[in-house]
Formats: sequence, structure tokens, C-alpha cells
Amino acid sequence: MLESLITQNEGKTLEFKENTKSLQSIVKAVISFANTAGGVIIIGVSDKDKKIIGLEDPLLEEERLASVIADSIEPLVIPDIQIVSFRNRELLLVQVPHMVGPFYLKSAGLEKGTFVRLGSTNRVADHQTILSLQLLAKNTSFDELPVLSAKISDIDDELLKICLMPVYRELTQKNYESLGLLARQNNKSYPTNAGLLLCGRVSERLSYFPDSTIACVCFSDETHAEILDQQEIKAPLIKAHEEVLSFIGRNTRLGAKIQASVREDIPQYPPQAVREALINAIVHADYSMRGTRIQVSIFSNRIEITNPGSLAYGQTMALALSGVSRMRNRVIGRLFREIKLIEQLGTGLKRMLSVYEKVNAKPPIFQELNTHFRVTLFSVDMLKNKLNVWEKLLIEKLEKIQELGTTEIAKLWGVTTRTARTRLNKMLEAGLVNRIATSPQDPQAVFKLK
Repeated sequence: MLESLITQNEGKTLEFKENTKSLQSIVKAVISFANTAGGVIIIGVSDKDKKIIGLEDPLLEEERLASVIADSIEPLVIPDIQIVSFRNRELLLVQVPHMVGPFYLKSAGLEKGTFVRLGSTNRVADHQTILSLQLLAKNTSFDELPVLSAKISDIDDELLKICLMPVYRELTQKNYESLGLLARQNNKSYPTNAGLLLCGRVSERLSYFPDSTIACVCFSDETHAEILDQQEIKAPLIKAHEEVLSFIGRNTRLGAKIQASVREDIPQYPPQAVREALINAIVHADYSMRGTRIQVSIFSNRIEITNPGSLAYGQTMALALSGVSRMRNRVIGRLFREIKLIEQLGTGLKRMLSVYEKVNAKPPIFQELNTHFRVTLFSVDMLKNKLNVWEKLLIEKLEKIQELGTTEIAKLWGVTTRTARTRLNKMLEAGLVNRIATSPQDPQAVFKLK
């Protein structure tokens, strides 16, 4: 585990610290990890070049750190702190689980002392983020909350009947409440945030959620230089995907393969992957955020679908790619599953990868961009770069024996160590292998498959 972590860069769930001199900084990282998605802090490693420095008295450092964490954070956080050895150096491994908070620095208070993890940084949470953490503690999602200033008539009944009649023979107020479109407060029913977002009448919905539109734009090339087409989709979320898919269809190419005198149309982007990416953005967007909305950008070689809100609290990219689902908008997700827009929660990213694997095209990229999430789909004519013979040879060898040094790899390839280093640098840049070392010049560095 430790070797694998050291090969990675700092990010949402990983931080390196050279020592414990800045205890306050470590405490902030613990708070951030606990509030966001859990994480690991490795102490004794330089955060600039990941050089393994080690600690002179790890037992004393461990006691000091455990004491400060217990005294400084409210509510109590108890991370798992271990002393581990790596290349004859002693390190502290601090594993922080994600827990229901919000957790904050006692000396600063809730409003100024609550931290969350954004990329590789620890940020003071704003008021809206703190409210979201408090809702999480109550096991409530934003889209379940009632809008007390709205009326039941703000929901478009006819639209709901069209979308839900294949599933429900009749629709009553009780059905609306069971679906989470209405919620009771003081013996009176009100539309929920989800009710307005999914099927609210356009003018009423936009008065409550002015940013709930979807911005679509098509550019002439791979840059943002020239706009060819653009459209603002104002339809309720339950129908918006249809208009977005229509916009994408008219702004992307349709190729053809002719076999045995039969023409087969080949879309520039796999329709299933496009649909999955779009539905994923609608279901997982953070509609409590103001001043930002879902964006669909079409370039000559790719489509970028970006939604407000990074992964839900407690979720990591690794978990998402493995099929583990954490739903930010429970009502929206449940309704989309009812009307078969979602087949199975948590499998969207895996299905996109599977579709691209089948057509042997460059796979999609999934990114957390601070407070946003982006899916990038590439044109199917961008085939995977084929591996060189020497790259295949090393990969096959590492699959069998797990790690090799530079000298051993040079012998495997039948080249000089200098040539081997050049090739290995290319493989490192391509993300094919990892380098495990105590410093950039470590002669004992080894290489493993990523």
C-alpha cells in the first residue's frame, strides 16, 4: 500500500508532509479528509519532489500528533496513525476515514474552522458547503427539501403524466409524495427542490433555480476560438436530455462502413456513452450552487460535459469507477431509474469505458475540477496509440514479477541503461508505469505497472 501511495501525486485523498513542525496544517488536512472523502497523510516525505526523508523519533511524533488531533477538532476524530518503514526510514501513515460531520477546528469555530478538500488543497468551507454537510448528517439530500414559497400548481402535471404513465396507471398527490416531488410541512404539501427541477413549469422553475438550464455550444475546431452553434436548454430536467441529444446530433458527424453492399452508419461519438455522460451530469449536478450550470461543449475532436458539483461527499474517483454509487440527488436519481433513464445506479462511468473499449477508441477522461465534474468523450476516429514492441515486452514482464530496476530493464530490452532511462521516461509520461524511489536520482529506483 505504501509503495503505491508514494508513486501518486497529492490529490483529493492524499497529502505528503515532510515533518510535524506544522501541526496546524496537518490538523486542517485531517478535518478536510474527514469532511470530504477520507484520505491518507504520509509524514516524512517531501511534498515537492516526494523524496523520502523519514522521522528521527517517530514514536514521539505519533504521540504529539494524536494528542493535537484529539484536542483541536470538534466533533472527535480518531484517525488510524501507524509507524511504517520504507527504505530504512521511519514514516507516519495517518489514515482518516470519511465520517458524518461537519468537523471543524475548535479554535476557529464552525463557520471559519470547517475545511473541505478541493484537489490537493484544504479550503475553508463556505456557508452553503457547511449547510450541505449538515444535511448529510441528517441523512437528507438537497433535492428532498420542500420549497415553502412554492405551490403545488407550480408542478407541470401534464408533463408528469406523459413521463410517468408508462410506470404508474394513475398519478395522485400520494404518488407525488412517495416519489419525493412533494413533501409535507406543518400538515401542508409543498413542491420539493427535485419536484421543481424535474417537472416545474418553466417560468416558476427558473424563478427558483435560474441556473438550472443547460448551456450547449459547438466550436469550429479543438479550441474555444470560434462558435458555430449554441443553444440554452430551458426544458425541465425530466425532458432536457432529449433537447441536448438533439443539439449534439446536429453538430457531430455521421460516418459509414460499407460491407457486403450494406451501409452501416457510424456516429462520431458512441450514442450510449454520450447519453450516459449527459444523464450522469443531470443526476449528479449540485443544484444548490449559484452562478453555474451544466455545460455541453462540442469540439472537432471531443465533447466535454461539465456539471456543477464534484463527487458527492464520501465518494472518490476509484470508488466511482468500481461501480460504488453515492447519490447527491436521491429524488432525481430514483425518478430517472423509475422511467428507465438509468439502468443501474453507479455503473454509468464503467459503461462509458466499456463502450469505448469495444470500438477501440481513446477512452473517456473523468475529472474533478475543484467544484465541478467533467466527462470528456473523444471522437471514435481517435484510436488508441499502439504500444511499441519494447513497451509490450516490459509490461508483460512486470505483470509476472511486479517490479524491475533500470539495469534489469536495460538487459531485458538489450539496450544501454541510458537508452532504457529515456524509454522509461516516455512510459512514465504516458502513465504506463510508476517509479518508486527515495529521490529523483535514487540508484535503487524500481518500476511497477500503474
